[in-house]
Amino acid sequence: MHQRYLLLLTFLVILFSINTIKAQDGILNGVIRDSIGKPIEGVNISVIGFTNGTSSDNRGRYSLKITPYRDVEIAFSILGFSTQRITIKLTAGEQRNYDPVLKTNITNLSPVNIKAEKARDISTTRIEPRTIEHLPSVSGNFEDVLKTMPGVVSNNELSSNYSVRGGNYDENLVYVNDIEIYRPFLVRTGQQEGLSFINSDLVDDINFSAGGFSAMYGDKLSSVLDIKYRKPEKFAGSAYLSFLGAGFHLEGLSKNEKFSWLTGFRQKSNQFLLKNLDTKGDYKPSFTDYQGLLTYKFSKKTELSFLGNYSSNKYKVIPSTRKTEFGNINEALRFTVFFDGQEVDRYQTTQGALSLTHKVNDKIKLKLITSGFYTKEQEFYDIVGQYYLDELERDLGSSSFGNVAFNRGVGGFLDHARNELKANVTSTEHKGYYTTNKIALQWGLKAQHESITDNINEWQYRDSADYSIVHVPDMPGDSTGGYIGQQIVLNNVVKNKISLSSNRFSGYLQNNWNFETFTINAGIRATYWDLNKDLNISPRASISYKPKWNKKLTIRFSTGLYYQPPFYRELRGLDGQINKNIIAQRSLHFVLGSDYEFLSWGREFKLTSEVYFKKMDNLIPYKLDNTRVRYLAKNNATGYATGLDLRVNGEFVSGIESWASLSFLKTEENLSDDYYYNYYNSDGKQIIKGYTLNDVPVDSIKNYPGNIPRPSDQRLTFSVFFQDYLPKFPSFRMHLNLVFGTGLPFGPPGNDRYKDVLRGPTYRRVDIGFSKIIIDEDKKNTSRLAVINKLKSLWISLEVFNLLQVSNTVSYTWITDVTGRQYGIPNYLTSRLLNLKLQAKF
Repeated sequence: MHQRYLLLLTFLVILFSINTIKAQDGILNGVIRDSIGKPIEGVNISVIGFTNGTSSDNRGRYSLKITPYRDVEIAFSILGFSTQRITIKLTAGEQRNYDPVLKTNITNLSPVNIKAEKARDISTTRIEPRTIEHLPSVSGNFEDVLKTMPGVVSNNELSSNYSVRGGNYDENLVYVNDIEIYRPFLVRTGQQEGLSFINSDLVDDINFSAGGFSAMYGDKLSSVLDIKYRKPEKFAGSAYLSFLGAGFHLEGLSKNEKFSWLTGFRQKSNQFLLKNLDTKGDYKPSFTDYQGLLTYKFSKKTELSFLGNYSSNKYKVIPSTRKTEFGNINEALRFTVFFDGQEVDRYQTTQGALSLTHKVNDKIKLKLITSGFYTKEQEFYDIVGQYYLDELERDLGSSSFGNVAFNRGVGGFLDHARNELKANVTSTEHKGYYTTNKIALQWGLKAQHESITDNINEWQYRDSADYSIVHVPDMPGDSTGGYIGQQIVLNNVVKNKISLSSNRFSGYLQNNWNFETFTINAGIRATYWDLNKDLNISPRASISYKPKWNKKLTIRFSTGLYYQPPFYRELRGLDGQINKNIIAQRSLHFVLGSDYEFLSWGREFKLTSEVYFKKMDNLIPYKLDNTRVRYLAKNNATGYATGLDLRVNGEFVSGIESWASLSFLKTEENLSDDYYYNYYNSDGKQIIKGYTLNDVPVDSIKNYPGNIPRPSDQRLTFSVFFQDYLPKFPSFRMHLNLVFGTGLPFGPPGNDRYKDVLRGPTYRRVDIGFSKIIIDEDKKNTSRLAVINKLKSLWISLEVFNLLQVSNTVSYTWITDVTGRQYGIPNYLTSRLLNLKLQAKF
């Protein structure tokens, strides 16, 4: 049945591709002039709703490829002239001439906006917001589009977490309307995570930098995601409904155009999805999110806006059984568990910000922001499990092939937690902008207060073969035969009550110089934290060069010294204790990149490439457990990250943007106090490796592992987001999201980082969606039904998640038998799933 299903879907994909190859674009060409008949150079000619376009040459001439057999709206726009729009429909291969005449417009765009766009382009990549609308995604989170970008690593489709160029999940800055966004602290798995902060329905502008970003952005080591929410111009809205959740948004503008509002509501439940996991049980997740952006214009120069968010995430599960098969042809094993108990988690977060903006004149703009973030998190669970570890029959000729051959052992466990955390972060910030034709000066000052209370009470109990023992290997001179007593012990006991309060201060100054072929950005940033009295100075600079001999080529270089002062996560070690002497991690970036625009198949494409090197010190080593980053709470490591990122985007299919990304990465770290001993008996035979003692016997050798892979060392990643449609029936569309990544390092639990050199399996994921446009927003809706006639667009989609039915591994559950041997049981992610989704705009 599965094979037939795959063949049918494969046939549909091939059918889309074949029809696309056969299609020929129509061509619209002509000469653009002003009201006195003078040709206009540099006019932007774009297809509304799509990414394709072109511009006029020095004689006003243009030629534009157009998707045949559909009505498309063409816009002719340039600074100083009124935008002209026409609607046209061409057949395949048809050429049509149109010579527009543009009228002078006395309302010019402000130089401030123009220079800000140019300054931003040096270190960031813009992502088209409309591509997110139809990206097949299990989680529905905005961040899924980032996972298709070069340099970005994520091996968990249930989570919004991602790492960039060898960093971890906590090293990424996220801004919405200049407000820094925070994540919950206690989330352990993607099943618990729920909705991320960013609401895709509200997004207007997306910019992303994977390194080498400017001084205006804050204090993280890896990346920046800069989001701007939309400014409503009229009443509008949208809604969606699927098996995984529902949501809607509304926006509007008052009659006097002084007050605007933008709101969004989302509800998500993973219950339908989580039933496909290996662990069966009663899952009751519920995730709710509400956001609002309210703006009031006192005058043309002054406006006040409020951005608010409330999120309530509840996760309850009563597990019943689990059956996981793992290993290889030489050792095939089955792990079976029978559960009792439950887990109940709650995460409630509130974030709000007031922003007052005042334009002193055409050159100076001032901004004052006050914001607050509050989170209340609870993690309660008591899970009892009785497990069997069986070896399976491997003989292909046996009638019992794949069944249990014999039992390796039985055991049990009890996991307990009563963890509660409250955090409150408040800040006041001033930003300033001074812009002329040649410079764009920016500055900022920020004061922040943090208050965190954390009550930790968690432990584990492991029982192997019906009894628990303290297993200590045989040491020289030990007369106990290898076992020191026999007592029941609890594992990984962490109990502590933490109350932490501190203040941070930061500021920056940067400038942009715009020349004919060069754009230079240079700035400096400073931070101070009163908890550890740590002061950091961060200089940053970048240059962009666009040669006259090839206007399609842009070359960029960025460098800077980046600091990441520790937040609460970094201060807390595996034992639950706080180390207040931790200082900021540091990274020196070198990024050399280029953008090259070229024509292929008569359509425009862009090739982006970046090679980078990051030298890091004062690193805080960490262990990665599913989505949770667990720090060792010591600045005892140095490291590096180097690699190459490639991305090509454009119209692989006429009128629709797609892209492909390829990344190579190598990142390692060296812990200064990471070592182990090899012990030998009197005959010189090694009897134990990797056992550390305070009193070192004479017959031992101390070993230093040196450089070891960092937990995010994914050597190769490849991703594709591809869109297609049937040429004669363009309302039928296909959206493909493919992600491939080599295995990540992992190791057994504990503080010993040198053991984390095992490699997990590759991550392979293909999600595909088939859509039918019932109402096209690029066409006039002429329905006789009044309700339907008010809709701007209406889509229905069938999504197939994990098309190839690959069992991807997100983490490992570790068990130990009575001989001390450890087994890593893979925790698999979601299997194949169908989802039906309805989307509407009005």
